[in-house]
Amino acid sequence: MTAFLVENMAPIMFVALVVLLLIGYPVAFALAFNGLLFGVIGIELGLLPPQLFQALPDRAFGIMSNETLLAVPFFTFMGLILERSGMAEDLLDTVGQLFGPIRGGLGYAVVVVGALLAATTGVTAASVISMGLISLPIMLRYGYDRRLASGTIAASGTLSQIIPPSLVLIVLADQLGRSVGDMYKGALYPALLLAGLYAAFVLITSIARPKMVPALPPEARTLRGFALLRRVVLALIPPLVLIFLVLGTIFIGVATPTEGGAMGATGALALALINRRLSWSVLTQAMDRTARLTCFVIFILVGARVFSLTFYGVNGHVWVEELMTGLPGGEVGFLIVVNILVFLLAFFLDFFELAFIIVPLLAPAAAALGIDLIWFGVLLGINMQTSFMHPPFGFALFYLRSVAPAAEYVDKVTGRRMPGVSTWEIYMGAVPYLVIQVIMIGIVIAFPWLVLHYKDGPSTVDPASIRIEIPMEQPGDLAPPQFGTPDFGTPPDFGAPPPPDFGSPPPEQ
Repeated sequence: MTAFLVENMAPIMFVALVVLLLIGYPVAFALAFNGLLFGVIGIELGLLPPQLFQALPDRAFGIMSNETLLAVPFFTFMGLILERSGMAEDLLDTVGQLFGPIRGGLGYAVVVVGALLAATTGVTAASVISMGLISLPIMLRYGYDRRLASGTIAASGTLSQIIPPSLVLIVLADQLGRSVGDMYKGALYPALLLAGLYAAFVLITSIARPKMVPALPPEARTLRGFALLRRVVLALIPPLVLIFLVLGTIFIGVATPTEGGAMGATGALALALINRRLSWSVLTQAMDRTARLTCFVIFILVGARVFSLTFYGVNGHVWVEELMTGLPGGEVGFLIVVNILVFLLAFFLDFFELAFIIVPLLAPAAAALGIDLIWFGVLLGINMQTSFMHPPFGFALFYLRSVAPAAEYVDKVTGRRMPGVSTWEIYMGAVPYLVIQVIMIGIVIAFPWLVLHYKDGPSTVDPASIRIEIPMEQPGDLAPPQFGTPDFGTPPDFGAPPPPDFGSPPPEQ
């Protein structure tokens, strides 16, 4: 039995973690308990040194001093303040009026506003709840199919998981050891294409089944002509300014993601103040929820560090790497298995848990196969986005269920009694968009340049023209070491001219 444990400690440890998660034990504590338990077992069996856990304080301090993770509370706080600033209401009302005259116009408006909110807030809950409260009653009022309306709102809200400044991309970049800015650049094209696919689904529905997505009647279009144009400009200026503050400064290299998040949080406060929505109650609620989410992330990360310390100590990373790189089909086989695994785990785990548990185990195998880790991270980010849409555990579906009318209600505008939206209709509405997300995974695999454009252009330096010439020392040039009193010489002259350029070839003798 002892020999079996020694030879199979890594897979046993991984299976034990899965069992703890399936029985509902909190993720952070399941990770820490698993790491400590098997660490003690490993020490007793002689697999690990007794000094192993002395590295834990240093690892915990490393998490607290990680500047990349500072972006998480900034972007969270920004999204929560914007939720109360009135920007979402203005956008939805204005863009809805703009697209209202065409079939499916409200669906297009939800997708566009979802993308804009994602690029400014980065928080799924804020996007889904805002659009569920504002757009869903209007869509139901004018005859939109309940399943399509709920699915469009839930899916558009999850765009905040892949459109920068996504919290998912920050965490993935940290776990993969890559730049957050590169991750943002790589995710931009796939994110915009995914939003375009959502809009294309609404377009196809409007052609195939126009009764499901009717146009707004004339009496519902209160803005026309120049008034509508002026309203569109005024409604778009605040989010576009915030997008530049957050993403533009990051992309052009002026600010780091953490600094961009700080500027975005400041901009959100200013916007709420301008709209007279900033109060002490709003501020304290936003800070409280930001602190809760940040502590949640840090606790999971500390637990993951405890688990990984023991798992790596018993060569678990080697076991996972050999298992993944040994799959038939090479790189393609690896990608297929990994994406199926993440897709299935997304039924039970949210994106933070997937990022902290699964990604560190898969990254070494991906690197060993020569896979670009930014491309791999974006691919996993799109896949993890499905965790918000999976019936029956998707968080976006829960958020929409919390604000959608479950029972019959009286419409405030028309005074008609309207049937509520059932949970089954919300689940069924999510299925087409879940399929679109899976298709998007295949598109990114088939066309990797969608992500790899983040790299700089090809180098203009010809490697064949590079010469490294080291002057040969003569035997008498090396004096024997002296062990007398050291002579430190005179202080250096900081006003002296710069040393010669050693990059040029030495003169011929």
